[in-house]
Formats: sequence, structure tokens, C-alpha cells
Amino acid sequence: MNRIVYIVDDDEMVRDSLGMLLSSVGYEVHVFPDADAFLEQTLVSAGACILLDFAMPGRNGLQVQQELVRRQNQLPIVFLTAHGDVPTAVQAVKAGASDFLQKPADGAELLARVAEAMEHSLQSQEVAAHTALIMAHYDNLTPRERDVMGLVVRGLSNKEIARHLNISFRTVEIHRSRMIHKMQAASIPELVGMASALGLHVPVAEEIGEIDPDMFEKLRN
Repeated sequence: MNRIVYIVDDDEMVRDSLGMLLSSVGYEVHVFPDADAFLEQTLVSAGACILLDFAMPGRNGLQVQQELVRRQNQLPIVFLTAHGDVPTAVQAVKAGASDFLQKPADGAELLARVAEAMEHSLQSQEVAAHTALIMAHYDNLTPRERDVMGLVVRGLSNKEIARHLNISFRTVEIHRSRMIHKMQAASIPELVGMASALGLHVPVAEEIGEIDPDMFEKLRN
């Protein structure tokens, strides 16, 4: 897989020097002189990171970050800042940026920060792929199997599930077996982890109480 670094900086010398440095260690580099040129591109969703100048003519780095958030693009951003921009850069990091470096950035430090951001991007890709697989399994469940899954991950026994859904104990056993097979869960803790990955609420024991089975049609956020 190509590891891509997008460089967005209005200073041509900075773009050239950063591009040469990153290319020399095997990164695929794409350079842009301003925010608009960068945002016009179709960006990859993972396996990449962004080196983003904070102070640029037109839209600044923080505005680019906000636009990427709006587009739900989660590529990690390393801001490049002048000394006076540091307080605002810290704000950007709190808003989700991976890191920031003051100009002129030390080459070794910059490569280390890019490597960290790239690792984060690759890990996010793995998580997204895993979640998509779980979602595909979940989408293959019948409505009743989803009901049963929702109650199983809440810690209810087959007997309790039968009572809540007003079905027989044996029917619960059948739905539970088919559900676990379709979800490819090796254990109940793994099934709970899958439910969490899908954004299904998994309450602690004291939250269970009496459960209305109709609510499970709206389990997914």
C-alpha cells in the first residue's frame, strides 16, 4: 500500500523541501499551494496523512480542518505553525488534529511525527474494515435475531429472553444459535464487543431491568 502525505503550504520552498524529504524515505507526496486547491482533490480515506500549514492566504489550516470534519474525512493532520500560531494550533489538536510542529521543523522530528500519524491512519483503516465486516454480519440477521442479540449482550439468560419476547425457550435457543453463527462470534464477550463496535448500547447489569422488546427495532444509533 502506498503511504501518501498531502502537503498544503503557500511557501513553495517549504513544499519543495518537505516533498524531497518525504519522498526520500518512500512516501508518495502530493503538494498544494493553498487550501482551495487541496480541498478540490479526492482524498484517500486511509493510509495517508496531511501536513497542513496553519497560516495561509484564504482559508487557514483550522478552516481546512473544520471542512474535513464536515466531510467526515478522518485523515490525521500535522499542523505546521509559526511561533505566534502555537496557542491556536493547540486548540486545533484538541479539536482532533494529530500534532503540530513549529517552523522550521527539524527533519528527523518531522519524519517521526509523520510516521506516527501514518500509523494512526492505518490503524483507523483496520478498525473501519473490521467494523464494516461486523455490520455486514449484523445486516444478515433477521429482526428476531437482532432482538435476541440485543438481549444477550445485556446479559439476559435464555429464560429471561423468552419471557421478554413472549416466545418459547426453545425458540430463543434456535434464534440465539443462528445469531451467534451469523455474527461469527466465538464467545459472548466477543459478541458484546461487536455490539459496541456497531454503536449498540450495552448497559451495565443494573441498567437492564424490565426491557420493552419493541425498542430493539431502534437499537442502532
